[in-house]
Amino acid sequence: MHSSLNRLQAVFGFFTTVALFVAGFAALSVLLYPGDDATAQVSLKDVKVIKGRPHYYSTKKEEYAQMRFDLDADLSPFFNWNTKQLFVYVYASYSSSDNPSSTSALNSESIIWDTIIEAPASPYSLSALKERFLSSKSSKKSSKRTNTASKKKAGAASTEPGVLRLRGQKSKYQLSDITGRLAERKNVTLNVGWNVQPWVGALWWSPRSGAAVQRTLGEAAQSEPFDFPPLKTRKVEGAGSK
Repeated sequence: MHSSLNRLQAVFGFFTTVALFVAGFAALSVLLYPGDDATAQVSLKDVKVIKGRPHYYSTKKEEYAQMRFDLDADLSPFFNWNTKQLFVYVYASYSSSDNPSSTSALNSESIIWDTIIEAPASPYSLSALKERFLSSKSSKKSSKRTNTASKKKAGAASTEPGVLRLRGQKSKYQLSDITGRLAERKNVTLNVGWNVQPWVGALWWSPRSGAAVQRTLGEAAQSEPFDFPPLKTRKVEGAGSK
């Protein structure tokens, strides 16, 4: 006769085996949905180069760029049963040297904007079941009011996860360079990247993200090349007049 401890160990071992098999199946099943229908387009709206302290902890003044851009993206094909959230970012790529034709010039990449898009909550998730069966009527009413307010605040934005329609979006982060100079840099591009974060399995990166493996399909956006404008300087009264 087996003791209770032996039976408990057997049940626990069977449970972990089944859980491991289900997790492995979920991680491999996403290979059938590579998300090749995902699309993104980004274009520059406005850019200006300013000289000052780009961050409160900056110790010296330097040139930094502020940008506005338009973004149209449909990344909904990346959302499936194993998707936890999607990290989307826009980064600028530019030459690390004032002379882009130099053989030693390398491309620098800096993120100027990012966001996290969470997967829609499942009606069978723990939080949904808890709210459904354990919450009071008053809390249900308040949650409905909150959802209604959030929908109104979202306005005409699409309720489908992964769909972005941004116009004149201001960059979150200032763009600066280690040299302290950015004005009149040439051949600058804006790029869209993403990172699919699953519940189980490996992270999947967008094309041209630098990841050697685990890259998704889909069209990674790149804007038309542009140049940073010259640094704006204050006019000195009486300069040039004789």
